[in-house]
Amino acid sequence: MQYPAPIAKLINSFTKLPGIGAKTAARLAFYILEMPESDVLEFAQNLINAKRDLTHCSVCGNITDQDPCIICSDRGRDKSIILVVEDTRDVMSMERMQEFNGYYHVLGGVLSPMEGTGPDDLNVAPLIKRLADEAVKEVIIATNATSEGEATAVYLSRLIKPSGIKVTRLAHGLSVGSDIEYADEMTLFRAIEGRREI
Repeated sequence: MQYPAPIAKLINSFTKLPGIGAKTAARLAFYILEMPESDVLEFAQNLINAKRDLTHCSVCGNITDQDPCIICSDRGRDKSIILVVEDTRDVMSMERMQEFNGYYHVLGGVLSPMEGTGPDDLNVAPLIKRLADEAVKEVIIATNATSEGEATAVYLSRLIKPSGIKVTRLAHGLSVGSDIEYADEMTLFRAIEGRREI
């Protein structure tokens, strides 16, 4: 049986979202049909507002509704440290921890020759400019522990180190509650490399 055109289009729209297959898209579409019209209108308006009202911070590249973003506008933060992340979700994760008090820089991705993503496709030039303009003493590279994340970290390190700024990398290794016997070689290597004194 073929769906009526309006619901088929709605299902198709949902399948464009990451991780949403045809069955989940159909379930979401039918759920929306059951919602009160006022809730559907509010949902649609929230989508429009998010797309229309959000932009990228001209300083750090974080997604924001004001420019510069609320973090870059906070003069109470530590100017000497910039934590470099892949995307805005990483900023949100770090902020939830409430332990990091420096500034951020969002790359907007990682180097990935297979996907055609090179240095010019990332938010690197503004980072280098910030390092020249600010009293930065340390850059913490917090890209993911993937081959692309590692390649991006090495690339950034080579760009930044000649300026005399300390470049560090987030420690990667065993997660809390994990067993050594089930860890892969790279995880164990990172755990040894990132060890600390107790």
